[in-house]
Amino acid sequence: MTDENPDQPTEVIGRIPQPGGPADPARPGEHGVRQEDHGRGGDDHGHSSAGLRPVAEQLARVLDGIGTVDPIQLTLLDAQGLLLAEQIVADRPLPGFDNSAMDGYAVRAVDLREASEAKPVVLPVVGDVVAGARSVSGMGPGLAMRIMTGAPIPPGADAVVPLEDTDRGVARVAINRSVRSGECVRRAGEDLAAGAVALGPGAAIGPQQIALLAATGHDRVMVRPRPRVVVISTGSELVDVGKTPGFGEVSDANSYMLAAAARDAGADAYRVGIIPDDHAKLLDVLDSQLLRADMIITSGGVSMGAFDVVKEALSQLGTVEFTRVAMQPGMPQGFGYLGRDRTPIFCLPGNPVSALVSFEVFVRPAIRKLLGKRNVQRQTLQAISLERIQSPQGRRQYRRGLLHREPDGRYSVSIVGGHGSHLIAAMAASNCLVVIEEDVTEVVPGSRVTVLPLMLAQR
Repeated sequence: MTDENPDQPTEVIGRIPQPGGPADPARPGEHGVRQEDHGRGGDDHGHSSAGLRPVAEQLARVLDGIGTVDPIQLTLLDAQGLLLAEQIVADRPLPGFDNSAMDGYAVRAVDLREASEAKPVVLPVVGDVVAGARSVSGMGPGLAMRIMTGAPIPPGADAVVPLEDTDRGVARVAINRSVRSGECVRRAGEDLAAGAVALGPGAAIGPQQIALLAATGHDRVMVRPRPRVVVISTGSELVDVGKTPGFGEVSDANSYMLAAAARDAGADAYRVGIIPDDHAKLLDVLDSQLLRADMIITSGGVSMGAFDVVKEALSQLGTVEFTRVAMQPGMPQGFGYLGRDRTPIFCLPGNPVSALVSFEVFVRPAIRKLLGKRNVQRQTLQAISLERIQSPQGRRQYRRGLLHREPDGRYSVSIVGGHGSHLIAAMAASNCLVVIEEDVTEVVPGSRVTVLPLMLAQR
């Protein structure tokens, strides 16, 4: 992975060190002390905003250390949706030869100067030219040849008369109008000249670009590949989806949610599974994933509880920083690098709403930068708030919302669910985040608010 900021601290050893030996096993009943956990515990309510890092500063720190994934060569269809990493020059003209734009008759324009509906000009038909013809005989003055769309223009002809302007004759054809030289003829190179730049680095590869690449003979191209993002959920209370949770257990929703969000951002996401509250196991899994990961995302264990293993284990490495960001939800955040290749790692809160908001604010822009995108953040819009919203002073609040398009074309938004960052059903019913800035403590109905649409909701 190319690093755009070599001044960042680097890891001097390849493997992740084991800090201080194996962790003590968590005692039953003590997982509830976490401030940020899967579906339980307070998120960041009631905390003072003093000493919190602004959201913009945290995002700048993240993006400043993120480069782009090294280019690879892919086939055209595998390259769809990615950014081109090379300049494509046409080694042939498009079209490659003068050809007919219509089914009709190849003629010389000078032979039809007097043609009209009242006095058609009749020409002998001396042959047919079909699409795909490898060679074409020439045509002399006062003659015509039947021709198909896309067929080469025969030497001597300089125009094509469409079928509808003739009597469609086979041996002889009556033509009832004059034509100009070049009419209904596609000239060689009129679309793209040989030697011209077809596409440049950074071009997004969609169906249209794939058509151009194929037409210019490029079956493989160098692209910025999809980053490989490894998603890990942590917590001894978690159980796999499909297993009925027992008392004190919670289904692992976060790894599925974050993997889906990473894919939506353009990455190839891989779920590793659940890691219990054990330092050694966590570090072993992280170390094993470094070979295939361009980015690692963990959820849970980043707050100030006695068993927040992610924070305790990774803080000792010295390459991952844990901080408190002036946002709600999602105040506790961890970000840094692992291994010789300095693979970025995001350590997100465990409550599902906090994890998704944190992903949207910090991780999604990082994935987009890895892809080489110029615009790394979702486009926001302004909407009319339909209700009163309270917000804490000094923190940027992200509330789940339902965005509406009014008949007059304007947008309005209503709040979905309460403040709780464990409310998964309310999160699923939303299609946007309502962003309330740090210096705003109250939004009154009818006022404008900034909205971050979430396309994952498909509403």
